[in-house]
Amino acid sequence: MFHNVYSNVVKTTPLVHTITNYVTVNDVANVILASGGSPIMADEVSEVEDITTICSSLVINMGTLNARTIDSMRVAGKKANALGHPVVFDPVGAGASALRNETALKLMETINFSVIRGNISEIKFLATGGGTTKGVDAAEADRITDETLDEVVAFAKRFAAKTGSVIAITGAIDVVADADKAYVIKNGHASMSKITGTGCMLTGIIGAYVGANAANPLEATASAVVAMGLCGEMAHEKMLRLEAGTGTLRTLIIDALSNLTADVLEKGAKVEIK
Repeated sequence: MFHNVYSNVVKTTPLVHTITNYVTVNDVANVILASGGSPIMADEVSEVEDITTICSSLVINMGTLNARTIDSMRVAGKKANALGHPVVFDPVGAGASALRNETALKLMETINFSVIRGNISEIKFLATGGGTTKGVDAAEADRITDETLDEVVAFAKRFAAKTGSVIAITGAIDVVADADKAYVIKNGHASMSKITGTGCMLTGIIGAYVGANAANPLEATASAVVAMGLCGEMAHEKMLRLEAGTGTLRTLIIDALSNLTADVLEKGAKVEIK
């Protein structure tokens, strides 16, 4: 499965329209390129419809939310829906402020998302309209563990059924689900949390993978999550060998993504289906 998904990305070089945040925009563009896609980072409302029209997929990220880009997200999302293009939503910080909460819920009402990716606290907020986050991080009480895994899988499947979206809940253990099937993924390393924007980067990679595999958003999303986690593992190992730090780790993750092959992805996946 992962082999075919990755091969489609390399073959088609999907163009990904990304409305993301200014903290991580350069890294997101670079990981899309490293993954085999091509990014366009356009957020001016007067051109987002045109840009969305020529792209394979759209990524909406609420990281540095402001009034100007909220309209751009809405307009681009509606255009992508009209064209039948996959739309990926990253509700960064949902639950942290009134503006984020209102914006996230309105976007959910306005746009049909192919994939929604966030940490467990952000996804719980979208599902219930309540709860809190620790800035852009998951609340400690929400973290996915082996003991809570079955409960989280059931929750993700229910929310996927309600929204019609693939739900990707990422953390130490990742859950990627539609209404019927869930991939539990245990790739990755804790050191990845010490770099700003690994979640945003992952959402960009999902945009590329789904753009090249629009008919299979569940498998495409699971493959992207495995790819990011696996490359994080490889980057951490190399960082230790180099006696380097987290600045180098960020670069090594991008390097690992650019050197990834379909065979390495398939063999390195740590996945259980539930």
